[in-house]
Amino acid sequence: MRHRIDVVAPTTVRVVQFAGGWLFDRVMAGCDVTVHVADHADARALQILGARVVDLARTLAARGRVPVPHTLAVDGDLLSADERVRLLVREATSMSQTEVRLWGDACCPADLEREASAVCHRLSVAARAFKAHALVAADAPTELVDLTEAFRSRLPAVTDTRDPVLA
Repeated sequence: MRHRIDVVAPTTVRVVQFAGGWLFDRVMAGCDVTVHVADHADARALQILGARVVDLARTLAARGRVPVPHTLAVDGDLLSADERVRLLVREATSMSQTEVRLWGDACCPADLEREASAVCHRLSVAARAFKAHALVAADAPTELVDLTEAFRSRLPAVTDTRDPVLA
């Protein structure tokens, strides 16, 4: 079974800016990446990174009826603004096999903050190049391509040894 990553964000641009390089590197490592965004009309930027794109509203409506991912990555601003996303994250943190990653300026919820640690992903050369192309496709500034991307991460209590170690 391939490592499954679900990403939840308000916009394609925010995904590419904050997590695009990490996502590309995970796809290249053999992970299945699905991005759940509200602005899914133009999915080119996320497709450049190798991700599948689905409608966030549909995902939130189907909550509880979809398989639990190995990793759930969430835009911190959306987490702060949307109770449905907070519920999704709380459900994921109750699953001992799910890593939860947050990015952005918003504060980590108190219950997650106690268990979360800072994680920095160093982008491969290919990830930086593909992220730059994805930013152009999303009409975002390309000077946002840094060598690293930062997250707050709550690792699962039990690690499935069949899955790749993903930093």
